[in-house]
Amino acid sequence: MQVHRLRHLFSRALRASLATPLVLAGCGSNTTGLEDYGPIACDDDVPAVSDLKISPTPDYLQLRLLHSDYEPPSFEGKAAFGEACSTASDVPACQEALGATVPGEGFHHSCFQLCADYFLATTRGDEVKTYSTLESLKGLLGTIDTAQEATLVAFAAGYKVSCEHLDRGAVRQNPDGTFNVVGTKGYLCGEGTEVTQHVVEVSASGEVREREQHVLEKGTGTCAVGRRPVGLQVAGDCDSADAMGRYFAEVAHLEAASIHAFLRLRKELALHGAGPDLQAAALASAVDEVLHADVTGRLARRFGASPPPPAVAELPMRPLAEVARDNAVEGCVRETYGALVAHHQALHARDAGVREAMVRIAEDETRHAGLSWDIDRWARSRLSPQERDALRESQRHAVALLREEVATPLDAGLITEAGLPTPEVALALLDTLEQELWA
Repeated sequence: MQVHRLRHLFSRALRASLATPLVLAGCGSNTTGLEDYGPIACDDDVPAVSDLKISPTPDYLQLRLLHSDYEPPSFEGKAAFGEACSTASDVPACQEALGATVPGEGFHHSCFQLCADYFLATTRGDEVKTYSTLESLKGLLGTIDTAQEATLVAFAAGYKVSCEHLDRGAVRQNPDGTFNVVGTKGYLCGEGTEVTQHVVEVSASGEVREREQHVLEKGTGTCAVGRRPVGLQVAGDCDSADAMGRYFAEVAHLEAASIHAFLRLRKELALHGAGPDLQAAALASAVDEVLHADVTGRLARRFGASPPPPAVAELPMRPLAEVARDNAVEGCVRETYGALVAHHQALHARDAGVREAMVRIAEDETRHAGLSWDIDRWARSRLSPQERDALRESQRHAVALLREEVATPLDAGLITEAGLPTPEVALALLDTLEQELWA
């Protein structure tokens, strides 16, 4: 088993990385043209509901994240203002109704592994109401005459608004009484993806008009490192304004995809005569990935995102040479590096929940990487010289692509809270692996 060698190598690589300066290569806000704009008022990483001029005034408002795929549907309370049921004649009954009132749909809709929408819940006296469409929200707000009302309308219309970066979340009032809101659409997860800045005008009646659109970032490579199954389709949009949410949604997506990868690997190992130990290890790895997908999915939802479900095309079983090349790229390169990064996160993540999750995941992924190298050694002895040359070239190409991916600047919060290595540290980690494993 190569896992013991990997543990020793990872330990040395992590010690060496401590000598690399920690430079926060964040996505700093590009505020060009936004000098007259102010930041979005937020509460729990969503637009705040404290500056809404509603008549008659409710006792309580809460913006809720709806999970309509749950049975029964459920919600998470987000931004809130006021005291629930404070003027109700029967407070317990009002509170019970408030907790039980869950609509079947909402606004700011996204639907991936779980469907996620938002709705607004209010209480006034004994009355409990929900507003789950853009039109009903506009009816509640009446005339849009505050920046926060305009922001909430743009959010309900499907625009993500950042609480930290002006180029992704900002608002201003125009001389004619309308408001401009800056938000984004899109995501970064592989070639062909992008995050687009949108400047929309919100009128007094709540009409939303597009005024400008600019591409802020383009996706490159893949959205995370790990063993991707052959036939994996491009993921859907991760509809979250929070970098931590987007990151863990992408990770959970690949963890779920890895279940398919290991189940297929077990079948192909059996087809080509691998021993029962390798087959059993592949199956055990698939079981591990079920847990990883659940853990990282819960982290994603904690940060306001839902992981896109993996779509994997059914393809015929492959010749051994193709299985070996895929294992060399996805296992010996990407999964090996991913295991090392997981150990880095387990040591450096400031967020306790992330740190706890990565301790378990790091050890499992190290075993998976060890399995990849065990399969590599078994397969190479059964390949022709030409096939072994092709395998080495594929591995070299995978390392070069990985270098390009990890050199991309990261959001500063992913470095501090999620414990991801800076590009400088990531390249140092890759250097160690290349010298010891991929040379």
